[in-house]
Amino acid sequence: MVRRNAALWFLVVLTSAVAVAALALPPLPQPPEYHQFADQRALLGIPNFFNVSSNIAFLLVGGAGVVLCLRDRSPHPSQPLLDPSVRWTYLVMFAAVALTCVGSAYYHLEPDNTRLTWDRLPMSVGFMALLAAMISERIHPRTGMALLGPLVLVGIASVLYWHWGEAAGTGNLRPYVAVQSFAILAVLLIIFLFPPRHSRGTDILVAVAWYALAKGTEFYDRDIYSAGQLVGGHALKHLFAALAIFWILRMLWKRSPVSGSAASNASSAGS
Repeated sequence: MVRRNAALWFLVVLTSAVAVAALALPPLPQPPEYHQFADQRALLGIPNFFNVSSNIAFLLVGGAGVVLCLRDRSPHPSQPLLDPSVRWTYLVMFAAVALTCVGSAYYHLEPDNTRLTWDRLPMSVGFMALLAAMISERIHPRTGMALLGPLVLVGIASVLYWHWGEAAGTGNLRPYVAVQSFAILAVLLIIFLFPPRHSRGTDILVAVAWYALAKGTEFYDRDIYSAGQLVGGHALKHLFAALAIFWILRMLWKRSPVSGSAASNASSAGS
């Protein structure tokens, strides 16, 4: 109990520190060159075809996740797929992923800051919903559910704060970057600090690794495209990010409840 309380206080202090830093540090404007992606080829009358069409992966995996969350039974006989404490958190996350397909495709048709807002809004909701899910899974079911709404609102607010700032010439990306970075960091800390209630706990680590690869291909967009001019790094980012969500979907499908001393062992058996 002492260790659990210490871990909770650590998360509270970390959350406060990140929030203060995001608001106190100098503004971080959106670089104008961000919208100049390497692969701008049109195909079938669709501009930036590969950056647009690769978003279908989000619709497929997000839609499959929504269907999974609405199921009543799991593959394991006599076991519910998702109990009410986590069902809504994952449902919001997968729905946000599906909506990312729409927002990101709309943005890549004609990239600019205004359209980028519609890309980032569902992404911020998805990150916050995943954090709420991990709180429900590892810390306390009702706490995760209670925090789902406030966390989602914080994610949305970080995007709108950037958007309204850009319109006024004082754009600041730091809160949005903080929301995304903190969500991933907090998820990792929760996994390491709190025991799982289900098997396949380390599948989340694999999902984070896929997302890290996605961010890497985004960063090396031009280098990847210039290597053979087959596909740009940004289109690959979409595919690897969707694969990260698929890994969470796979985790929910394949896992089973654990209890007692078996919990710590089950967490390491998820790879």
